[in-house]
Amino acid sequence: MDRERQRILVAMSGGVDSSVAAALLVEAGHEVVGVTMKTFCYQETPGASRSCCGLDGIMDAKRVADRLEIPHYVFDVEEEFTRDVIDDFVSEYARGRTPNPCVRCNSNTKFRDLLKRGRALGCDAIATGHYVRMRAAEPGEKPSLLRGVDRQKDQAYFLWGLPPELLPLLRFPLGHLLKPEVRERARGLELETAEKPESQDICFVPMGNYREFLEQSLPTRHPALEPGRIVDRAGEVLGEHEGYAGFTVGQRRGLGGGFPEPMFVLEIHPERREVVVGPHRELFSPGVRVEELNWLADEPPLPQESVQVQIRHGAEPVEAWVEETAVTGTTGLDTGLELRFHSPQRAVTPGQSAAVFAGERLLGGGRIARALAAAEVPEPSPS
Repeated sequence: MDRERQRILVAMSGGVDSSVAAALLVEAGHEVVGVTMKTFCYQETPGASRSCCGLDGIMDAKRVADRLEIPHYVFDVEEEFTRDVIDDFVSEYARGRTPNPCVRCNSNTKFRDLLKRGRALGCDAIATGHYVRMRAAEPGEKPSLLRGVDRQKDQAYFLWGLPPELLPLLRFPLGHLLKPEVRERARGLELETAEKPESQDICFVPMGNYREFLEQSLPTRHPALEPGRIVDRAGEVLGEHEGYAGFTVGQRRGLGGGFPEPMFVLEIHPERREVVVGPHRELFSPGVRVEELNWLADEPPLPQESVQVQIRHGAEPVEAWVEETAVTGTTGLDTGLELRFHSPQRAVTPGQSAAVFAGERLLGGGRIARALAAAEVPEPSPS
């Protein structure tokens, strides 16, 4: 943490993590300004007032700010959040993909808006309660974003899409702490959020009913919500579904029974309204194609370079190498990346994120376009 006194804008969601982040910066002698973002209309979303971004969160953040004796502002970013996060969430499910709205929010709304608000308030830096660390830059290089010390809470996966120009301005006070230590700090400071449970839901779908949310958001009789066929790899019809938006790669639930072995979702073909299923062994892929890339490191990894890649939240990064760095993407532009895993990986899911690491350092990442079939990834040349 910087020793010199700075004016720091802290994003306060009303949870214990951001509360303690603000408190630690106050303890360190910084001039702290608390900000909570109003991201969507709570009155139209049942249960949203209790979500991490809801009205209860706003009030909890204000109470903590009052206890810390720092100013607290609420900024309405509903228009930006709807455009960048909610509309994208709906569009991805309509395409048969599974989005991660928290990644999208961090990449496109939260930090960009924090920078804009921070500059308007005369702040020198931006802080959040994410469990990640920053390492100061060497001369001529960018600062590095590192995984948090608490591997159970590490949130680097969600931050691959950060605008790289923001890195010098970011502060993450919790990166060196374990979650129990954060709770204990909150109790010692008698913060109102000390025992507040963590939200497990997407903030704008707080009851977890994606189907109902999509029904309200998509046009009437959209193909994603219409009946279609469940088929195997050979195209044999095995059953019917009530809408492919209710499925994701790796899913077993909702496929019916009567199969000689458990079946899992392998692919979704929205143009045919088909859900492709198969046995567990067919879920594994030797590689992944990644698009919409963003690099936080000075240079992206080169072909044949070894990296680690994390393909879902909560998973450990796995060893991989770069197969290609300029592949034609779904938009027709050379903006993609192909990675080959050292060992085949389960349920590579289009729409999810692939975060690329070199050890603890987050190099960047992108969105998973699709899993690679075995025939698409050539065997490595013999040494």
